[in-house]
Amino acid sequence: MRIFLFIAALLAAPLCAPALSPLVPSEALALQPDEILKDPALEARAREISKELRCLVCQNQSIDDSDATLARDLRILVRDRLTAGDTDTEAVDFIVERYGDFVLLRPPFKNSTLILWIGPGVIFAIGIFGVTLWHRRRRVAVAAPVAPLSADERARVDAMLAEKPDQ
Repeated sequence: MRIFLFIAALLAAPLCAPALSPLVPSEALALQPDEILKDPALEARAREISKELRCLVCQNQSIDDSDATLARDLRILVRDRLTAGDTDTEAVDFIVERYGDFVLLRPPFKNSTLILWIGPGVIFAIGIFGVTLWHRRRRVAVAAPVAPLSADERARVDAMLAEKPDQ
């Protein structure tokens, strides 16, 4: 029973994370003052794009949140593209063309990214199947009746118990 409570707690932990998000500062200090554009509308577009692009060094953060040098370079590149007149899509496509779909925090659903979309569900299903199978086998092993000792086996056990250990 304890194992199921432990597994349930592990599975529920990611679901509780959004509830704790107000406790974490939303604005990261990764964005340097010299990167900020003077035009607020352009800066807002750049921030939105930066939140959608993965830091290739950190891999679990957007370039907007990352302190890595490469993330800073990508933030500047996004701002340069927007300043040059690119649309949001053109700026993102420019970066994807150079770094691949991996740079997107939400990669598109296509053949090359199929494993990214289906993989977690398959791994989760295999894990649930494995835990269920393990639990059933364990229950059968525990519930299996133990055969009683034969008269010969009983006599041998009694003889072993009657022996005094050597000191």
